[in-house]
Amino acid sequence: MTLTDAVKTCLTKKYATFTGRACRSEYWWFVLAYVIVGIVISLLGNILSLLYFVALIVPALAVGFRRLQDTGRPGWYILIPTATGLLLRLLTPTPPMMADGHMTEMPDMGSMGLLALLSLVQLALAVIFIWWLTRPSQPETNAYGPPPAA
Repeated sequence: MTLTDAVKTCLTKKYATFTGRACRSEYWWFVLAYVIVGIVISLLGNILSLLYFVALIVPALAVGFRRLQDTGRPGWYILIPTATGLLLRLLTPTPPMMADGHMTEMPDMGSMGLLALLSLVQLALAVIFIWWLTRPSQPETNAYGPPPAA
């Protein structure tokens, strides 16, 4: 599967399809396109970046869901690093404010410790999920359907 085939499949044919399986090339080509376009859009502004994220969260989760099923794992596992990342984003303390060259407020050390712990958990999850998502497809039909056409 080529880059354009993967993007077309994920954005038109299987936008919100959480059943079946996705081959490695479909998943990784889509992720490459998603990241490159995301970087370009983030340079244009925060609102465009947020709109891009909201528009593509469903197909990104769907292709990850199908990819995990292709390796024989439950697809809902893709929600674990997603939820952890969102939690990290919500708990990130605001940067200290500056007034007259002095800091007006420092982040609470408890929240910084929690942030550090969640960051380590997120790192461990990233390593595990990259390992899972790079594994070969199960060649035979599994509980999630027949092997995808490459």
